[in-house]
Amino acid sequence: MLQQDSNDDIEDVSLFDAEEETTDRPKKSRIRHPVASFFHLFFRVSAIVVYLLCELFSSSFIACMVTIILLLSCDFWAVKNVTGRLMVGLRWWNHIDEDGKSHWVFESRKASSQESKTVSEAESRIFWLGLIACPVLWVIFAFSALFSFRMKWLAVVIMGVVLQGANLYGYIRCKVGSRKNLTSIATSYLGKQFLRQHFQCF
Repeated sequence: MLQQDSNDDIEDVSLFDAEEETTDRPKKSRIRHPVASFFHLFFRVSAIVVYLLCELFSSSFIACMVTIILLLSCDFWAVKNVTGRLMVGLRWWNHIDEDGKSHWVFESRKASSQESKTVSEAESRIFWLGLIACPVLWVIFAFSALFSFRMKWLAVVIMGVVLQGANLYGYIRCKVGSRKNLTSIATSYLGKQFLRQHFQCF
């Protein structure tokens, strides 16, 4: 069902499902896994809402911190182990071999497999929107806490950045391939932007 390689090499597929669609396969906009889609957003959005509003409803920093960390931990587990596999056919994980060496494995469902047809475009958009937008918000919160000298909240915000950023990195690796591919994609994108700006000057 899933293609895996302990050397971190996986099938190179497009980041957006719209590029994977063929002419003989209609777009799939129906949400096939509503429970997974709900919990994909529920825990991460709840952590952000609690962070923004907890001081209005509670004077206990410890209670707010524990609530946020629990929501972030539930989100990390759900996204890493459940929603990524169901919504976009991707999974990343780590295992330790008999020699004690750690191996990161990034898996991607084959585009030609029958199960890839169950991937919904609507679910894919929900997945990637939640996966990208929430870590960006936590980075903004980190700078805000740092510049406003709210040091007691900085550890909580860094936890949000680390947990949600790890899932984002893992799934991007699953989707676009190895670190070498990421570097080449970034280099190609920057080169295109430079050429576009250069030719606009003429």
